[in-house]
Amino acid sequence: MTGRWKRKNGLRVVALLGSVLAFGFCAKSAAAHNGPPFPILEGQHVGPYTIALWTHPDLGTGTFFVLVDPPPGGTVPKDLKIQIGVQPATGRLPEAMYWAWVEDQKGQVEYKSEAQFDQQELWKVRLVMSSSIGGGEATTQVTPTPFGYGKWDLLLFALPFLGVGFLWFKVAAKRRQFRKLEAGQTA
Repeated sequence: MTGRWKRKNGLRVVALLGSVLAFGFCAKSAAAHNGPPFPILEGQHVGPYTIALWTHPDLGTGTFFVLVDPPPGGTVPKDLKIQIGVQPATGRLPEAMYWAWVEDQKGQVEYKSEAQFDQQELWKVRLVMSSSIGGGEATTQVTPTPFGYGKWDLLLFALPFLGVGFLWFKVAAKRRQFRKLEAGQTA
């Protein structure tokens, strides 16, 4: 009975692992961005300002951060308005403009905006700035990324459970081996 039990449970484990791996490899491939935002423009002069444009371009809602350095010897005016425009590089949709709002970052002037991305493709990004002391525009491009690791998500999140299962089987094997040794010594 123990031999049959081993084969039966061994086949279940193999089937489970096979299913997990098959599902993981059959899932849609995607290169994703996880982690902090990254720069797409740095040290760019836009009108009288020097800016850095950082992004976290997730599919659905992507986030943009505009870091503004004031003109030499000046300050960033309170009436500074910033808009972020996004449009697929293919031109399949018209440009959508999104207002940015100011966030207090302990002395550094930072504006934040959220834009909508509906597909993972190359998008044009246009930054428009205007204020009483001047304004300007800058352009760049970005490719939005899906949240997560794509097809590897399932495998990554299953690793702790697979690890516990592996340890359980190792302990069960050691117990069986110990019982066999005990049975051999008593006989």
